[in-house]
Amino acid sequence: MVGAKAGPGPGPSTSLGLAQQHSGSSSVLVKSPFCQVCCCGPAPCASCCHSRWPFLTASTCSRLFYIFLHVGASAICCLLLSRTVVERVWGKTHRIQMPSGLCAHLFGLSDCPVLSGSGAVYRVCAGTATFHLLQAVLLVHLHSPTSPRAQLHNSFWLLKLLFLLGLCALAFCIPDEHLFPAWHYVGICGGFAFILLQLVLITAFAHSWNKNWQTGAAQDCSWFLAVVLATLGFYGMAGVGAMLLFRYYTHPAGCLLNKMLLSLHLCFCGLISFLSITPCIRLKQPRSGLLQASVISCYIMYLTFSALSSRPPERLILQGQNHTLCLPGLTKMEPQTPDTSLAMLSAGIMYACVLFACNEASYLAEVFGPLWIVKIYSYEFQKPSLCFCCPERVEADEGQRGGAARPADQETPPAPPVQVQHLSYSYSAFHFVFFLASLYVMVTLTNWFSYEGAELEKTFTKGSWATFWVKVASCWACVLLYLGLLLVPLCWSPTPKPQPLIFRRRRRHRHCIVSPDNKYPPV
Repeated sequence: MVGAKAGPGPGPSTSLGLAQQHSGSSSVLVKSPFCQVCCCGPAPCASCCHSRWPFLTASTCSRLFYIFLHVGASAICCLLLSRTVVERVWGKTHRIQMPSGLCAHLFGLSDCPVLSGSGAVYRVCAGTATFHLLQAVLLVHLHSPTSPRAQLHNSFWLLKLLFLLGLCALAFCIPDEHLFPAWHYVGICGGFAFILLQLVLITAFAHSWNKNWQTGAAQDCSWFLAVVLATLGFYGMAGVGAMLLFRYYTHPAGCLLNKMLLSLHLCFCGLISFLSITPCIRLKQPRSGLLQASVISCYIMYLTFSALSSRPPERLILQGQNHTLCLPGLTKMEPQTPDTSLAMLSAGIMYACVLFACNEASYLAEVFGPLWIVKIYSYEFQKPSLCFCCPERVEADEGQRGGAARPADQETPPAPPVQVQHLSYSYSAFHFVFFLASLYVMVTLTNWFSYEGAELEKTFTKGSWATFWVKVASCWACVLLYLGLLLVPLCWSPTPKPQPLIFRRRRRHRHCIVSPDNKYPPV
């Protein structure tokens, strides 16, 4: 939706490094021990980078480090789930077993845990999810980067890395019969919650972008041209995507389910586009337009592509030969084989959406507060900007309006405003969304409900019916959410404001003055 907002100025922990750089001392002598301390101590690691990247703040560096940790943990899960990697590293067996002697010495277990497969993915994600959930709880109601609790987010990197590895190692000590039944349902609930969060963010992104540029289109023709070009661009991508899906994911002899879903989703795109510009909708929402409908239509086509690429293929005998249908192939009559490049493209887009949701939700939670999911839809832009949707800070506008009310006869100049340091994003919301993202990655890699026997090669090439229906359901949920945003305001009828009593009294008194000869004034 928007990028990270520029963070506050350097706090007390970073001012030491800046002061040492401005002094005449050598940077080599100061930087090396300071960087060693910041990995274990309370000083943020951003202080080591100010000389090379002065635009990076402590919160920005911390966000990048946490993203690297999440990407690294996800990459390890993919390696442990890949049958090819396990066979090349461990031999011809399909599972890596911890040595019994080491297992008995470290954990005292007779049945050693398996270090590969879906069980290993569940345990690694259990460690990362617990790591982020603990930090989310410890950083609740944190509003200043100078608070001592902020150091838990921005510092102690070596200790946090060791703690994360310890949580993952501790998860391998839990027996399978105790881990899988409970943690599987926790992962399913967290995965669905993360999908709903993504849908809220994409619909809020579409609404806010449309409101922003429609505000400029009412003032300048250049903004109107930008709205038209963006709308045509998104509708063009949605149309090209639909044609490619019909070409490569359908077959004249089969794939009836794919044809029905594509036709249904195209009808959804036409329905939301028509409703976005109807007079009754625009009467309640004057900024409603085709730009937001084009963004949602493009997202619906992406979800359709992700669902169709995740379903198992159909097999049919044509002209005496066994053909694999409903997957991209060279021609219609050739045996179709799974295309790993499209599967990797779908996985890459999915993970980009994961990182987008993690960063954007934490930013909106800091700007709008805990109820950002509701407030983001009702925010109105005063002036357009190229930054697609959100303001820098809502409280700043309210403070300026409150400070403007000052008596005219007061000659004392107003005191300069106190520079209050705010967080550039909510630390607690950032870790909580990463907690949900860890669960979402876990259930996505292990085929959601059918986690037994999950392999990376099958997840992104052959797919599963569970993953297919989850993605189809998420597409339908996106349509229902957007339709609700359009139709719910129609149920709110504005109540007329009653005329103030003092105004009626003034009118009656005016009648008495106008007709003083009347014995009884008119009522």
